[in-house]
Amino acid sequence: MSDVTKILPGATLGILGGGQLGRMFVVAARTMGYQVTVLDPDPNSPAAQLANAHICADYTDQNALDQLAATCVAVTTEFENVPATSLEYLAKFIPVRPSATAVAITQDRIREKHFLQSSGFKTARFASIENSQQIEPAVKHAGLPALLKLSRSGYDGKGQKIVHTLLEAQQAFQDFGAQPAVLEELVAIQTEISVVIMRGVNGSSVAYSPSENVHRNGILDIGIVPARISHALAESAIQAAQNIAELLEYCGVLAVEFFLTQSGELLVNEIAPRPHNSGHYTLDACTTSQFEQQVRSLCGLPPGDVSLCRPSVMVNLLGDLWGGDLGSENRPPDWLKVLRYRQAKLHLYGKSEARAGRKMGHYTCVAERVEDALSVALKIQQSLMMPPI
Repeated sequence: MSDVTKILPGATLGILGGGQLGRMFVVAARTMGYQVTVLDPDPNSPAAQLANAHICADYTDQNALDQLAATCVAVTTEFENVPATSLEYLAKFIPVRPSATAVAITQDRIREKHFLQSSGFKTARFASIENSQQIEPAVKHAGLPALLKLSRSGYDGKGQKIVHTLLEAQQAFQDFGAQPAVLEELVAIQTEISVVIMRGVNGSSVAYSPSENVHRNGILDIGIVPARISHALAESAIQAAQNIAELLEYCGVLAVEFFLTQSGELLVNEIAPRPHNSGHYTLDACTTSQFEQQVRSLCGLPPGDVSLCRPSVMVNLLGDLWGGDLGSENRPPDWLKVLRYRQAKLHLYGKSEARAGRKMGHYTCVAERVEDALSVALKIQQSLMMPPI
């Protein structure tokens, strides 16, 4: 890394996006001695609450981008839906990691799927749909039942619908505003896993232990680490994630989601060009968190140790626990139900409004055995009136 200028503590870093991922980046950066400026249009941005400065503007605002470029020495992103054109503009003045090119591929499912396919990675059968005439050929190729996914902006189960017939596929496409979409084979799976890696400016990468993920209504519910899969499968997933990052010429933290099918085949599902919900366990169970790694990669520093200190289980806390959309009647859960367990670590995101399905926080349980961590995590979940899956 001798040919790369290292950005040392005391410098000001910028981040586009001010949700919980940005908030945890800010905590890591400020703990390491950096200043942070957040650009986010939300005046109640969770990340801005802890940052040194908040530029409250749209991601395409020319003046805001100029201000960020003038006051920061490098910029990263919190989520993949930041316009790639904004990243391209900023890159004229300061380092932007990950690059606009990598983000542009991973923020569009059609581009992402074709990138994976052309690069030789196994995926579920899929077909892209950009107009209604392409629906019937897509159904014939992907088969039924299938999952229709918006090509852009969908997350946490939003912008997705299972379809069982051609008519349902046509109706779903219209319900999504006839926007470009991907029709994907509905795969029978054993489990879902994800791998979070950090790839530096010199091209070297390190990988965290894979997480075994359980979803509820399309949203990650529980992450179990280490994933209860064979060592060979874990190594295959890690190698695939590192290869994907290399082909993208990626710099930063990246997560790759995989399906493990009933037949034992490992399929790439999606790529997230950022820290990932399933990697939150690294805050409490690893030597170096995924957010510190994001700081390190942005600043041209070597990676921190990714060792798993103890097995862990992470559980998401959604706005439903506050009473959903009950407005003034929303009340936070009784956090003593979490904090009474010495194995549990509580993380709340500072969001001002609780809504059904909105990620408000998470807790992580650590133990010497993954079975013990899971047992405590499920006890807490039950006590909070979150029925386990």
